[in-house]
Amino acid sequence: MAQPRIGQKVVVDVPATTANLGPGFDCLGAALDLNNRFAMRRIEGSGERFELIIEGTEGSHLRGGPENLVYRAAQRVWKAANMEPVALEARVRLAVPPARGLGSSATAIVAGLMGANALVGEPLTKEKLLELAIDIEGHPDNVVPSLLGGLCMTAKAASQRWRVVRCEWISSVKAVVAIPSIRLSTSEARRAMPKAIPISDAVVNLGALTLLLQGLRTGNGDLIADGMHDRLHEPYRWRLIKGGDDVKAAALEAGAWGCAISGAGPSIIALCTEDKGQAVSRAMVKAWENAGVASRAPVLNLQTSGSHWQHAEAG
Repeated sequence: MAQPRIGQKVVVDVPATTANLGPGFDCLGAALDLNNRFAMRRIEGSGERFELIIEGTEGSHLRGGPENLVYRAAQRVWKAANMEPVALEARVRLAVPPARGLGSSATAIVAGLMGANALVGEPLTKEKLLELAIDIEGHPDNVVPSLLGGLCMTAKAASQRWRVVRCEWISSVKAVVAIPSIRLSTSEARRAMPKAIPISDAVVNLGALTLLLQGLRTGNGDLIADGMHDRLHEPYRWRLIKGGDDVKAAALEAGAWGCAISGAGPSIIALCTEDKGQAVSRAMVKAWENAGVASRAPVLNLQTSGSHWQHAEAG
């Protein structure tokens, strides 16, 4: 395997994800049709050089350098392939804003893995990339659907191997994702959780997860409504999201079946029929506006194809 030539370039598209979906804490996530695009190019310099160019204002605080998540992921590919690292530039068109609970860090990890692998002729399989992605992120519910697409349940089996099950999500179920201007770091959201939870709460979540998966498979709104409830993390995180309770109430009043924190928040996802989508969107934006928070709430489909890359003209 030869190292990429100076100027060699690939473009990687990676979808947003909504993780912890309903009662699926740290195991259930879905890809959404909202993509970050990473144009990755080999540049001159040592294997510690990484240049980051962000298109737009959302990621203006993000920086390049060897500690950047995209480059750290790329380094893992080259190490696994027994290759020397090279200098890279990544030009990123951000549609998935950072620190909003939509898997922005997962898009960076997956882009770094796929882009680095593509630049050197794809020596690593998708299964190996998935293993590396989970190891870097620390939990699977964002990186798995980000890489593979669709609605994914991921769990570590008795064999200690990660198992991924692609679950069905009927196309008539739409996701309204209210994305606020405020940010919330995953680390802050995790600190809000208790070290232990009652057995009764775990049992409720197990039952709700069964209902939600069946509802998403069949489009049964009653099952989705009963399944979109969580007792593991949401009771401790809603207070971190300014106006969050009102946004949830507004979504349900406008006709959503269920509403939940997306990932660690502060974005909020509501599930509904297509004909209710715009009304739910307007209601969620209005509720946040009343709380003094600007937001947008696109109506999104499940993204089923996952991440993909293509060659681009060198430059």
